[in-house]
Amino acid sequence: MAKIKIRLIRSTIGQLPRNRATVRSLGLRKIGSSTVQEDTPAILGMVRNVSHLIAVEFVSDEVRMNEDNNKGNK
Repeated sequence: MAKIKIRLIRSTIGQLPRNRATVRSLGLRKIGSSTVQEDTPAILGMVRNVSHLIAVEFVSDEVRMNEDNNKGNK
């Protein structure tokens, strides 16, 4: 299944509590934080609800595996 990279680009201050909860459930905390999630209907629904706060890009599996391998080298 495909993966998507989600990045928080706008603050959740002043947003509805349900939008804040959606952003937190996507694994995002601070502005600029990002996470990689599976491309499931549930995740896509959450992305659609807070699309005004986040940026989304599709990621290939090879790129994600390279990022995982590079984490141990630091």
